[in-house]
Amino acid sequence: MKLFSEFELSSVLKTNLAANGFVETTPIQAQAITPALSGRDLIATAQTGTGKTLAFLVPLIERLMREPKPGIRAVVLSPTRELAMQIHETFQKIAPGSGLRAAVVVGGVPEKIQLHALRKGASVVIATPGRLVDFMDRKLARLGTAEIVVLDESDRMLDMGFLPTIRRILGETPIIRQTLLFSATLENSVRPLIQKYLTDPVRIEMGPVTKVAENVDLRFYEVEPNEKMALLETLLKQEPGSTLVFARTKHGTERLAKHLNRAGYNAGRIHGDRTQGQRNAALKSFQHGEFRILVATDVASRGIHVDGIAHVVNYDLPQVAEDFVHRVGRTARAGAKGTASTFGSRSERGKVREIEKTLSIRLPRTERVAAAR
Repeated sequence: MKLFSEFELSSVLKTNLAANGFVETTPIQAQAITPALSGRDLIATAQTGTGKTLAFLVPLIERLMREPKPGIRAVVLSPTRELAMQIHETFQKIAPGSGLRAAVVVGGVPEKIQLHALRKGASVVIATPGRLVDFMDRKLARLGTAEIVVLDESDRMLDMGFLPTIRRILGETPIIRQTLLFSATLENSVRPLIQKYLTDPVRIEMGPVTKVAENVDLRFYEVEPNEKMALLETLLKQEPGSTLVFARTKHGTERLAKHLNRAGYNAGRIHGDRTQGQRNAALKSFQHGEFRILVATDVASRGIHVDGIAHVVNYDLPQVAEDFVHRVGRTARAGAKGTASTFGSRSERGKVREIEKTLSIRLPRTERVAAAR
């Protein structure tokens, strides 16, 4: 099945999908939507950028529309505020006319706005685990009527230490419910969650999940730390289009963005010390082309969906090999082509080899002199 119009969906949902340009399905959507529509539990893994958000939102909205009821009926858990807000943005595009409302429950956003959305009768809560439990503790959110729970980027949530929080949330939902687990990777740490909270799940895996997409042009530059800034400026002159630059630390992100702005580039920045308002503004400006460059820590390596990123630059190497896939996956999304350049010093050769071995890839070495001309 390659078209959304071929699924058994309401006319409202089909119209909204088509109006927003969602016509052809991605492979993960084609395989996940039918079992999810039937009410089956689901474990779905796929490379980042393959359309997992619609793969769970489409069946979620359709199922809730079929039998209107009061209360919170679906909970979507996300590891980060940015991803939660982008899920909500997609929901807002395809839910008009469905009679369903969604509330975003995350940290860093005025509580009053979130409470207002809940009290207006939200059927769907899109949340980060910590803030949702905080609302639960204060009796501001009750999950006893939830019929569907979605764990998005579940491996990332577990990496961030959310397992006890997720267990608490699932424990407050009915035993009989549908649970959809979506992830870019499926590590051993996720398995106890699957065994305890999912019933006879359908398993969908779209290719090796620790594999870089084939349409990404990988490049590696061996460069010493004091030469990286000059190389970055050279690449920015050579490579047109929007560029996402990954730095290791918050301080490094600040320093790099300020340098680029002084050099005449429009550069925004995202890291953990920025307020949610600042992070939202930077991401929106990058999405709309007001910033050509976004400099970020790994807070942006997963779940940030920005169309048309031409170039990803690993200014600093990622801490673990798997994060390389998530960083690089910000470009070449939905079948497009993209470039990913990685910087590493002579002393980091061992780390580069570890990335190559873990991911079964070869990072083509590009001559530093040729890059700087």
